[in-house]
Amino acid sequence: MRLTDEATDDTGARRPTLAEMSDAWLVGRGRELIAAVQRQPHEQQLEIVAIMDELLEETLRRGEPTLVAQLLRASAFARLVTRGLAAEAEPRLDEMLAHTRRHGLSLLRADAHALRGRRLVLAAQEDAALTEIARALAILDDSTIPDRQIGIRNWNRMLSNALLDCWIVLNQLGVYEAAEEVLGRAHQAIRDSASPHEITLQLMNRVRLMLGWGLRLERVEQYDEAREKFRTAASMAVAAEGPFAESLFPRKAGVAAVDQVGVLASALALHNPSEDQVARLHELNSGQQFPHEQEIVAIALARCLDRSDRREEALQVLLDVRAAMNRDLSQPSMRLNVARELARLDTSKDFQTGASPSMIDYATTLEAEMWTLRESQIATLNARREHERLSAEHGAITQQALQDPLTGLPNRRALDERLRTLASSADAQPLAVGLVDLDGFKGVNDRQSHAEGDNVLRVVASTLRDALRGDDVVARYGGDEFIVLLPGAPASAAKMALGRAVKSVADLPHHLSHGVTLSIGLVSLRPQERAEQVLARADAAMYQAKRGGGNQVASANSMATDAGAGWPDGSSPTDPAWDSEDPT
Repeated sequence: MRLTDEATDDTGARRPTLAEMSDAWLVGRGRELIAAVQRQPHEQQLEIVAIMDELLEETLRRGEPTLVAQLLRASAFARLVTRGLAAEAEPRLDEMLAHTRRHGLSLLRADAHALRGRRLVLAAQEDAALTEIARALAILDDSTIPDRQIGIRNWNRMLSNALLDCWIVLNQLGVYEAAEEVLGRAHQAIRDSASPHEITLQLMNRVRLMLGWGLRLERVEQYDEAREKFRTAASMAVAAEGPFAESLFPRKAGVAAVDQVGVLASALALHNPSEDQVARLHELNSGQQFPHEQEIVAIALARCLDRSDRREEALQVLLDVRAAMNRDLSQPSMRLNVARELARLDTSKDFQTGASPSMIDYATTLEAEMWTLRESQIATLNARREHERLSAEHGAITQQALQDPLTGLPNRRALDERLRTLASSADAQPLAVGLVDLDGFKGVNDRQSHAEGDNVLRVVASTLRDALRGDDVVARYGGDEFIVLLPGAPASAAKMALGRAVKSVADLPHHLSHGVTLSIGLVSLRPQERAEQVLARADAAMYQAKRGGGNQVASANSMATDAGAGWPDGSSPTDPAWDSEDPT
């Protein structure tokens, strides 16, 4: 199964390469593979994972932030549903979290937390998983305004995906009330533009939720409520027939959805268990299934067999699925459902002699206490969700205190902190410091308006930031002045980097820059030099660049002819790093 098998021209003479495919094609292909990997034999799953990695490699080459995040998600997701590869998802989720934080991709950052929760459930770390879901939901609670650059439909789709990934974990943990709320939000996000695949996915997920919830209600003897859940699930299973035929899920043409999807067949069987359902469920129980489908199919099959007076067969089905679940710890609530079904059906002599009224009473009381504990789980989830929201809000306030509101760059306070940190770090040496001033900026304010001047400052700030390395610091110093810190940059490299920044601003379209250019004074930090001293030297060098006509970088040694202008004692400080440098 090769990635480009489907992308051939009419003659078959040449297959387009990944590099020739559009961004939209890559995202769409990723969605198709996510749908396919969930219901394939293990060998084909491994092939799909390899294809996902090819797609990811291509998106990393292109570098478009949202595209990269979506394919990181797809690569991690494929590993989470492939036996033996869940641990490999961790570095991809770490990378996805770092990437989405760096680029401000809130929905995909929430999704990374949700997928990390899923990974923790697989590792039987249920409390930690609940914390990750709380983090994801707190982010989603604050992500209410769509990013129009992404597009409303894509925004809603990403929101729905993140909520569904939260839902999976909550459903696995048996926190059904919270799971229902999250699933409802996911449906709301895409209700106006949902594709047949998305409609099918929503219906299948809601059926799975209703069945798990119904079985849980039975365990506390709330049988009327359980029957209502099963009835609702059965009606949804019937409704899934139409959209399933047009979905992306692997399927057999002309075969009913209930004959291909175990959770849909189980809904009909649990609503009305009968011998008529046995053959279908037997086939589904022995075939390739969607994730977390085997347990519910086995329970439904066992009930139908029991209704047909085939109790021994029913017990064997449950014993087989219990053995399989011993290798998978990701379904704690469903494990208890299977155990209860076994206890209900096991009427062997040993069971009868051991099941005293006291033991039965104890089991009933324990179930009631566990049912009460779900309320504690929901309260814990909500408390952590609110804590994460308040922490994020506090972090945003702290960030605002260190951020220039006009340009989004670090402000003077943040600059002072960063300069002190870099000055004391051996890894940051040599540390180059540039003071940037805009040539002709006053004229923009005078001829245009202060609002237009603000726009120019934003454009210049963005251009400066883009022209430099990722670990370089660009801060707004005040007015039309900026400071640049270049850690670990030798003299020549620093001057070349700032020269590129000067050229980038000079080359901006006139309607963006209104003709402003940059004058930059560049120095390097001396041992034990205080922040105000190095900035004063950079300021003096900047004025030298101004006197040279602007639109250039001047280094400290070029000040020798006009030392008195910058230093009260008339001395001529020199910077050994710039001995051979001249204004450029």
